[in-house]
Amino acid sequence: MAAWKNTLRRLESRPAILAASGEVLRTFGQIQQEAADLQPIWAEAPPGAVVGVKIGNHPGWPAVLLGLFGAGLVPLPLGDHLSEKELAEVLEQCRAAACVISVRGHLALLEPVRRRASAWPGPAPEFLKLTSGTTCAPRVIRFRASQILADCKNIMASMEISEADLNYGVIPFSHSYGFSNLLTPLITSGVRLVVSDDRMPRAILDGLDRTGASVFPGTPLLFRKLAELDTVPRLPGLRLCVSAGVLLPQWVAEQFAAKFRLKIHAFYGASECGGIAYDGSAISREEGFVGTALDGVTIGWGTKGSEPGRLTVEGPAVGDGYFPIGPGLDQGRFVPEDLIARTQDGLKIVGRVSDLINIAGRKLNPAVVEEKLRQCPMVKEAVVFGVPSALRGEEAVACVVAHPNGDPVRIQRFCARELSPWQVPKTVWLVPEIPANERGKLSRSSLAQIYLGRS
Repeated sequence: MAAWKNTLRRLESRPAILAASGEVLRTFGQIQQEAADLQPIWAEAPPGAVVGVKIGNHPGWPAVLLGLFGAGLVPLPLGDHLSEKELAEVLEQCRAAACVISVRGHLALLEPVRRRASAWPGPAPEFLKLTSGTTCAPRVIRFRASQILADCKNIMASMEISEADLNYGVIPFSHSYGFSNLLTPLITSGVRLVVSDDRMPRAILDGLDRTGASVFPGTPLLFRKLAELDTVPRLPGLRLCVSAGVLLPQWVAEQFAAKFRLKIHAFYGASECGGIAYDGSAISREEGFVGTALDGVTIGWGTKGSEPGRLTVEGPAVGDGYFPIGPGLDQGRFVPEDLIARTQDGLKIVGRVSDLINIAGRKLNPAVVEEKLRQCPMVKEAVVFGVPSALRGEEAVACVVAHPNGDPVRIQRFCARELSPWQVPKTVWLVPEIPANERGKLSRSSLAQIYLGRS
């Protein structure tokens, strides 16, 4: 709250939130007034109670956050992707007192306030994040405001984002990426924000053009769609494009750079600890390269030399723990599931521990097969995952977006020439595009379920 007071004192009458058309939706002073006007909505909630926030990319987000913090309540951002059943389960799990929703643009409560609060293991949280982790079972991560603030400072310092910038916000604000890169810079440092929930490529491009936004955090899927447009404006105001969520395919980075004359900078993070690494260099890098540790982040290694392995993330932005309690997050340290290789220039993601495919006792890293598939002239994009096998435990399947001359048999033959026999995908599954959710990513296990569920 102290950071917001400083922002408000400096910028009270200035525009804070813009529409994609360029219209000013809120000044900083109007955000403060809106936060005060919202207080009666949750006035009955006891101090320390959890309040879910499921309002999409609503311009009232900053006011809701400030209002909840000011009332001593614990915000829990929730995505629009949650079904009614999933939403009810999460709210019950956290013993939430209320949930703020948007009804035809107006903020209201999903149900009347319940006068209840949670009993927390360890420090009582001031903020919560929801993550599916590696199990796809929703878990809540506990944070204090100081940890959220530290993550924002790390991101802004590493990406050289300042009050002079204008963020274009189309990625979901409820997700850790959108929250840390868009909402907290506005509140803590006065970085203005364009609010939009229209993710159609042409609408994004028009919004960037009209507003003159200087920073665009996106996902590989959004950048790919933009690069595929036939005619594009110059966008002289846009200076920084950032991609996170999943690895940015090299061909997408190259196609986008050729069309917009802008490099897409890779950003690597996790809900549990915020930003981890960032590629701030001006030159093109290999696929999977995510740069060096963010300012304020310390990285430790579980392996020696150049052997890929898991890293340990330490720093003031690491959360206090899970709820319910679970492994992987303890005493200011977080160990991601990603397998990381150390290169001369920085870090490269080469897979995930949970993605390893057990083929007759041998552990296949799907990233190894994907790298070879990307070298095949017939392959545009590929994701490899495992499916059950009665004889070998698991078999590898390659989900492939192919060029017009792509043929599953020929692609498989290419793999046979380039890989050991046991590494060759049992099946090459051709698709028009790799399925993705609203975050721009879909786990390999989810892809396997889609593959096995085909009629």
